[in-house]
Parts: sequence; structure tokens; C-alpha cells
Amino acid sequence: MENGYVGFPGLGIDKIAVHQVAFKIFGIDIYWYGIILAVAFLTAVLLGMKHSKRFGFVPDNVIDLVIFAAPVSIIFARAYYVIFNWDLYKNNFWDVFNTRKGGIAIYGALIGAVLTAYVFAKVKKLKVLELFDFCIPYVVLAQAIGRWGNFVNIEAFGRNTNLPWRMAVPPERVTDMLASNNPANAVGNINPNLPVHPTFLYESLWDIGVFLILIWFRKRKKLSGEVFTLYLILYGIGRAWVEGLRIDSLIIPGTSIRVSQLLAVILAFAFAVLFLERRRRAAVAAANQEVPIGQSEYANVLDKLKSESVSETETLSENETKLSDAEKDGTQDNPEGETPENDAKDSE
Repeated sequence: MENGYVGFPGLGIDKIAVHQVAFKIFGIDIYWYGIILAVAFLTAVLLGMKHSKRFGFVPDNVIDLVIFAAPVSIIFARAYYVIFNWDLYKNNFWDVFNTRKGGIAIYGALIGAVLTAYVFAKVKKLKVLELFDFCIPYVVLAQAIGRWGNFVNIEAFGRNTNLPWRMAVPPERVTDMLASNNPANAVGNINPNLPVHPTFLYESLWDIGVFLILIWFRKRKKLSGEVFTLYLILYGIGRAWVEGLRIDSLIIPGTSIRVSQLLAVILAFAFAVLFLERRRRAAVAAANQEVPIGQSEYANVLDKLKSESVSETETLSENETKLSDAEKDGTQDNPEGETPENDAKDSE
């Protein structure tokens, strides 16, 4: 489907014409979806390059990482989608490689990007967790922008709703989504003629909020890796909620379990526990003076007190040494132990 419409009847917007094809080059269709993803990608790269030096990286690190991470992420995103949509490809294998028909998954892209960044950091001898913390805010911003590609594709929408911001879409589009990969018990009863949740918009707004929180938190973290951990927690919470509303979720074959929703819940819970446990261990280590200086405020205070104590001890020792030397000098000048007063009496 290349042309269609969306509307927001609750907001007084009847229909907005939507065209998937932006223009043609030598007879080849250039889709808005691809353009939007390119803009999202470029925005993340430019922001990363602009702020890289402030966090101990150089712009070349960003460019080099992107060169390797981009193709790997696309491959993983496509593989993730195909694996959980195998019924659509098992009889036509070559369609697996035809991404122009759509079909990528953000969690697959994230897995590919994380693996690539890990290997890249090891090869370049960069701090892995620091690299993750630096990059992840720009990744979630790219996700927020990229979700608008779902708008032009008229996809990633949800169940029927009567909320003021409900979205009207062509009935045949709803039918296509329902028939694509979802058993009936996974989505419940859906009326193609009624408005639906604009879940692409929900996730885009959520991602913008996560981006702002991560940018704020990045300067206030206490341990390396906390920004990346917070992303997995916050994004997981939002994705689990949004995924529960969608009617085009990837489903584990033979079940009604939504793959991305399950993964989001697991990651959010696991990394919330990890975040709290790391903070707890850091506090215990600081209390026991086991944390290297510079890694905790408490340890810095202890080191300062210790330095002042050593300095006072050294000062007292120097004073005692000087006094002792002075006494010795006095004895040598008066070998008989005579004092100036005695000399005066003798002279009289």
C-alpha cells in the first residue's frame, strides 16, 4: 500500500493524505520511511561527534563506530523480524533480503549495535561502559525520530480506542496488520472501521522523555554503565506498555506472547536489579575504604583526612628535629656547660 490516509476525528482532523513514496530517482522509488530513518541516524551521529570530546572520545571514534555498527544493526534488525515472522518467508526465502518491503525490529538493531560497540571498544582500547553511556542517549533520540516512519507507513498502531487523540486509518490497513502475524487471541476483538491508538506516537514521545532524562543523568552518574542501564530500564517500561496496545506485534510461534513486550519486561526488571545492586556494593565498598580514591565522595574525604594527619605528623617531627639540633649547637659553643650569666659573674 503506497498511498492512504490517517485522521484524528477527536481533534477535528478528518483525513490527512499519506504518501509512502517521496520521489523517484532513475525510476527507483525513494520512500519517506527510509528518509526519516536517515535523518534519525544522521542526527544521532552529528550530536555524538559534537559532544564526543567532552566525554573523553574523539569525533573519529564516533565515525568509525558508526561505519561498523550501522550495517550490523540492520542485519540484526532484519534477522530478529524474520525469525519471529518465519511463516511469511519460509516459502520465499529471497524475500528475507528485500528490506524495501519493510520488516525490521528495533530490539534486533539494538542487540547488533551493542555487540559491535563492545568489540569496537575492545579493539580501540576504549572503556566499554563509558562508550555505552556516551552513545545511548543519541540512540534513543534516533528511535524517537525513526518512529515517524511508522506514521507514513500507516503501521505500528494499536487497538480501538475512543480517546480524544484516537487515530483513524483505512480499514484494509487494519485487516492487513491483523492477518500478518498475529493469532486472534493475541490482540482480541478489533473493529477495522473504528479509530485506533497511535502507538507510534506514544513511543516517540516516550523516547524523547527518556533522551532528556539520560542527558541530565549522564553528568550525575556515580558508576560507569549507569546511563546505559537506565536506558534499558526506562525504554523497557515504555516499550512493554506500548507493545501491549499494538496489533502488529511479533509473536512467539505457537503462543500469544509478544516477543518485544516479554524482552522489554525482562530487561527492565533485570537491569533495575543490577542498577540497585551496583549502587549497594559501591556504598559498602566506600564504607570499608575499598573503593579506589576518586570513585566515591566518602573515599575522597577519608583520603583528605589521612593526608592532613600525615602532614601534621611530619611537621611535628621536623620541629622536634630542629629543636634537637639547636640544643646540640648550644652545647658545643659552651663545652663546660657555662652560660652567659656565669661569664658575667666571673668577669666581675
